[in-house]
Amino acid sequence: MIRQPDARTAGPADLDAVTTTISLAFADDPVWGPAMGGARTSAAEKAELWRLFLAGAIRYPWTKLLPGAAAASVWIPPGGSEMSDEQEEELDRTLARILGSAGATEFDELARRFEVGQPRETPHAYLSLLGTHPDHRGHGFGMALLGDDLDRIDTGHLPAYLESTNPANDQRYRSVGFEPVGEFRTVDERRVITRMWRPAH
Repeated sequence: MIRQPDARTAGPADLDAVTTTISLAFADDPVWGPAMGGARTSAAEKAELWRLFLAGAIRYPWTKLLPGAAAASVWIPPGGSEMSDEQEEELDRTLARILGSAGATEFDELARRFEVGQPRETPHAYLSLLGTHPDHRGHGFGMALLGDDLDRIDTGHLPAYLESTNPANDQRYRSVGFEPVGEFRTVDERRVITRMWRPAH
């Protein structure tokens, strides 16, 4: 297991490292891979999209990184937003350029489905992304990082929320206290995203 001091808060200078880890970790994700164009877009184009999301999250001191960028966890604090208005406008332009009009429209609809289901009535920590660099998979780094994050969140007695885009990960999240509270589908109705909630401790 990873000791808590090994994880540090990521800042703007870490954006490239976090982008590399997350883009590689989600390269084969059943939801985000197709949403970002699948085989029609390059790894560099997908990384460009991820970088915009991650730049939004790193505005807050809630993104955590293991040494060597082995794993990264991307959190949005209670009351926070994933992107600023300016970043959302930049994302819209980048989506249109990389995915084309139809692809950008479908991406926007998927993002809307994520957003409308998020709990608003209870302040909570939102786990936007958790990923392990492929070179470091199989050692428990991602779940150890998540465990450290949850220990810290528990000191503030906050609940936590996430959307699981890969059913293979659902049991891992349940093992640290998250429970399914709903689900929704991708725009093509082929894939299920599970909403998960962890009560305050």
